[in-house]
Amino acid sequence: MARRTGWLLWAMAMVTMAGCAPTREDVGRFEARAVKVDGRTAYYQVFVPRGARAQPDRLPVVLFLHGSGERGNDNQAQTEAGLGPYLRRHADTFPALVVLPQVPGDGEWSGDNNRVALAALDATVAEFNADPQRQYLTGMSMGGYGSWNIALDSPQRFAAIVPVCGAVLAPRAVRPTLFVEDVAHEADPYAAIAQRLKHTPIWMFHGARDDVVPPEDDRRLKAAFEQAGAKDARYTEYPDGNHNAWDTTYADAAMWAWLWAQTYRDAGI
Repeated sequence: MARRTGWLLWAMAMVTMAGCAPTREDVGRFEARAVKVDGRTAYYQVFVPRGARAQPDRLPVVLFLHGSGERGNDNQAQTEAGLGPYLRRHADTFPALVVLPQVPGDGEWSGDNNRVALAALDATVAEFNADPQRQYLTGMSMGGYGSWNIALDSPQRFAAIVPVCGAVLAPRAVRPTLFVEDVAHEADPYAAIAQRLKHTPIWMFHGARDDVVPPEDDRRLKAAFEQAGAKDARYTEYPDGNHNAWDTTYADAAMWAWLWAQTYRDAGI
């Protein structure tokens, strides 16, 4: 607990040091933040909704995991594809905090990068007094794989998960480092995920014509969740969609209405 409190205080101090203290409350906006985990300083973005600090109720918070194309060290690219553009278009109406960490180099959403993502989420919950019962997780492509990795590591944390065009096992000849690590050793990794997350509301999205991450893994996951008797495991496949299923998913008002209706108390764990 002392160690966690220490990096939370450090992260809060970095807000001022970086010159990123918020100056306006009348528009939703991205604000840069930093957190230190195991001696490493990592920068991330937080989308702060309009009037966040004046809200009478505690805000929900979304952790967003970007795809392969947004990796780097500029603390900006992760806001430029997927959820970020949607937030900019709906900056005046989006009702939640969003945490957007960034994977450096050619890394994956695993190991230290996942610890940084959760540390950034913790720091945001603390800074804005967000609702701990309404923490949500979504990711696209590489971030879809990462959604499963983080959810399996923290199965009692998220009120709901929305993986977009992700999978469980990438073709190893194509990318040997991209897979859901927690279940890679299982004889049936799909059944293992379903058993461990069957109490968590999940809505998966994929394009039927995806030629980057084919939808077969999500189809198998949907079947595994049904077999496990999952409480609420949904799957939407866009018949004419290719890999960028995130544009349609994040523009779907029904998805957001479903997400905001979930709370951790609903999970029944």
